[in-house]
Parts: sequence; structure tokens; C-alpha cells
Amino acid sequence: MPKTSQQEKREAEIFLADAKLPTRASRQSKITRLFTDWSFAMRAMRYALHLPTPLDTEDRRTLEQVVFKYLLAQPNTKKVLFVGCDWYTRHYEQTFFRGCEYWTIDVSPNASRFAGKRHIVTGLQDLGQHFSEGYFDLIICNGVYGFGLDARENIEQAFEQCYSRLRDDGGFLLGWNDIPARTPVPLDSLKSLARFRPTACPELGTWRYVTGTPYRHTYDFYRR
Repeated sequence: MPKTSQQEKREAEIFLADAKLPTRASRQSKITRLFTDWSFAMRAMRYALHLPTPLDTEDRRTLEQVVFKYLLAQPNTKKVLFVGCDWYTRHYEQTFFRGCEYWTIDVSPNASRFAGKRHIVTGLQDLGQHFSEGYFDLIICNGVYGFGLDARENIEQAFEQCYSRLRDDGGFLLGWNDIPARTPVPLDSLKSLARFRPTACPELGTWRYVTGTPYRHTYDFYRR
């Protein structure tokens, strides 16, 4: 599906933010954007009305329209952990995971207002303090590695906890930006991640799918 100019603009803003360069939006107040940025105003209105407020970028559309459908179609996928919460994930429980035991986790207390009904405020590396081994059928870790989960020790611990808290053959999705600013540690050097089995997503034709975004958002599909 061809991108609209608004989608390209949003993706460019994300890329410039990753590169630590100022964007037009970053220099404007929210009040100004409400009257000058139609897409921002629409998102704000939908959010205020508690309606689904998706982030209109190619990587999010791929996640929501293709990846979620594939993951939830896997046998016995009932207990799901979603790592990291923000305004554009607030509707996920009701829209995509209504039939699951859906948990969210985020280290920031401020993220709780975007979380699911079952939510834990802690780092992913402390997952074992809250769940027994093999508890989850699926763990989705998107936009966390390179966005706060940056130190090698913490990354190793976090992925090791994901491995131990997944059942045998449980699914693990890792979403990350393949640009220098967001790859603090080479993924192929992580011992914890090497324990997982890369498993191709048939709908995307590969186990590692790079979206056509300026920040090269990538989805890696694994199984325990």
C-alpha cells in the first residue's frame, strides 16, 4: 500500500528524533499543533474520547495488521506479555488481545495509564520476580531494546528472563530500530538471545523483517 504524505512525515519525524535532530513538531507547543497539524489534532481527539489511537507509520501498521494476526493464530496462545506502554498502545488489549490473559510491563510509573488491566511496573530483567517459569505463551518486546534497555548486562538479563518465562515453543517477538543510535549492543553477540530459535513468519517470508522506514524498524521472530 503506498504511503501517504502524512505517514512519510511522521516516519521522518521519528527518524530525526532518533538522530537527535530537531523537528518542526518538536519546536511547536501542543496547542499550536492542535490548530496546525490535522493528524495530531485527530489523534488528540480520539485519545480524549478513549477511542483507538494508532500510530500511523509503516512499522506499526505491519505490527497491528500482519504480525499480531500471525502471532495470535499460533496454537495455544493465551497468555501474552506486552513490554512497553505508550499512548498508541492503550487500545491494544481491547482491540487485539481481548481473548487472552494480557499482561503489560513498563519500568516507568507514568506508563501505567496506557497499560492493560494486568500491569507490572518494573524492568523486564526482573520478570522472574513476578511469574513462574514457562508462564507465558507469547512475549512481545517492541521498541524497548535501544530505548532504555541499553546496557549489555540488563539486556542479557531481560532476554534471559523472557526465555525462562516462556513455555516450550512459546513465541518471542523483538522489535528494534536498526540504526546506530538505537543498537547499543550487537544482537548477534548476546548469549541470551542465542538460546532462541529464529522462526520465519510466513506472511512476511522471513524471520527478520526490516520495514521500509527511515529508522529501519525491524521485527525478529523467535521461538523458545
